[in-house]
Amino acid sequence: MANSQPFITSMRFYDDHADRLFDQYQSLSFENAHGEWLHQLPEQAGLALDVGAGSGRDAKALAERGWQVMAVEPAEKLRSLGQSHTHERDVSWIDDTLPALNCVRQLSQRFQLILISAVWMHLPPNEQQRALRVLSSLLAPGGLMVITCREGPDSNERQFHSVNMSMLDSWARDLALLPLQASQSGDQLGRQSVAWHLRVFRLPDDGTGALPSLRHIIVNDDKASSYKLGLLRTLTRLADSAPGIVISRTEEWVTVPLGAVGLFWIKLYRPLLIERDLRQSPGEKGYGFAKADFYCLKQLSPHDLRIGSAFYDPQCAATVMRAIRDACQTVLKMPAHFTTWPGSQRPVFDGSYQGLRIREQAVRLDSATLASFGTFHIPTSLWDSMSRYACWIEPAIVHEWAQLMQRYDATYDIGTLHLALQWQESRRDTQQARQLVTQRLHEPAPLSCVWSQNDLHRQNYAIDHCFPWSRWNNNDLWNLLPATAKANQSKSDRLPAAQVMQKAKQDIMHWWQYLDASTVRQQFRDEAAVALPLATPTSSLDGIFNSALLQRQRLKANQQLAEWMGVR
Repeated sequence: MANSQPFITSMRFYDDHADRLFDQYQSLSFENAHGEWLHQLPEQAGLALDVGAGSGRDAKALAERGWQVMAVEPAEKLRSLGQSHTHERDVSWIDDTLPALNCVRQLSQRFQLILISAVWMHLPPNEQQRALRVLSSLLAPGGLMVITCREGPDSNERQFHSVNMSMLDSWARDLALLPLQASQSGDQLGRQSVAWHLRVFRLPDDGTGALPSLRHIIVNDDKASSYKLGLLRTLTRLADSAPGIVISRTEEWVTVPLGAVGLFWIKLYRPLLIERDLRQSPGEKGYGFAKADFYCLKQLSPHDLRIGSAFYDPQCAATVMRAIRDACQTVLKMPAHFTTWPGSQRPVFDGSYQGLRIREQAVRLDSATLASFGTFHIPTSLWDSMSRYACWIEPAIVHEWAQLMQRYDATYDIGTLHLALQWQESRRDTQQARQLVTQRLHEPAPLSCVWSQNDLHRQNYAIDHCFPWSRWNNNDLWNLLPATAKANQSKSDRLPAAQVMQKAKQDIMHWWQYLDASTVRQQFRDEAAVALPLATPTSSLDGIFNSALLQRQRLKANQQLAEWMGVR
């Protein structure tokens, strides 16, 4: 699972012998392989990370016990066999490697169970401590980490490194991991020269983390205006709805395009200032970002001000770009500068503006354009909390914001303030997708309802939000699927279960292939790259589907949405 040359050689071994190894792993049941620690599993299933998932035996067994599983396996052929074995189970597969687990960390998730089975001995000694630190950062408070490690001879094709279990225990103590179980046992497959070590750790549920810092800024921090709340809500919205906007990520910082911060800032303040003229600070002083270009945005709809939107009129494009520029400069000078860590003068956020010459020319608000304004840096712990807990953090921000505005003007009605603070993503809008379906139905080839497989030429059709609008406001083309009216009504605002999405994969992909070959191809790909974790504008459609499965797990884990089990 490491990135060294011996690891590459070992991974080649797993690919070259994938079929034999698959059969070997499957010959031993999950209960026999892990029975020694299964009593430690919490009664309530949650989100599990299976690192070095191999054949998918363990991932499938956990899914059958009600767990949502992210399975990490870098060996391509073995991963493919594992995907087939776990088909229609709540298992998402990721190509990633220890010690960094870069792809997993981009998902901003924390796991109630992390299983690292028969992997640790592949890590060189100088990478083992970092691997444990990365894994512990992915563990949820109260979560369980299980490590099994082989001791025994290696081969020319597959190198095993020595593991100092005492050192592993010491590192775990330094990371505040509580030891629950430690043992050594013989090999279940009967190999006399092989022994296995087991370690089980738990991360204490002590309530610490980024949430207290966020609460301090929301509730306790001094505020000369609503700007600090505006910045927190802007970043929370980005973390929740646009995880693909991230430029880079380290253990300390997440970097996003400064223009994306400016765009979402405009979306927040547009209804407050343009539509309702609500004070955002004491007195009658103006706002640094609300210049002539900002007020010209009155002519645009919220739907226009989205990541990926295209502006073909040169004057309109320049107006939007200047408004974003003014918002970016205000964010850096004011809330980013004055939002500090509790008890210090050290700013929480960091950013840099890049001088940008704005011309009157057509523009698309894609990631590259938004990055041309500069970059904005958010502490990784805060970004992850915003991503996981947006459905709780945002209402707290909105409540405090409404209270703040009422202090600026006591005549404001609190209900009106809350209404003005509603996120103005475009309304639940399926018009564009409906036009595309109507256009496609002019062709004689069948177009199937993704959920029932019925041909829509002979059915009343509807446009279904794959992930329900009521819980995740997203009108992207990839999320709007052709369905029968009956299936759409049956699904309602529930989240499709993993097996339902897997069953619908062929029909979803068929619809996406039509979009990908049409005039909306760029929009379809840009939207998927921004909204779906690990997707890029050049991802294969299969890669986009796997990213959608990851997003399904993210919504299920973070919001505990009710699942739909398909058409009955």
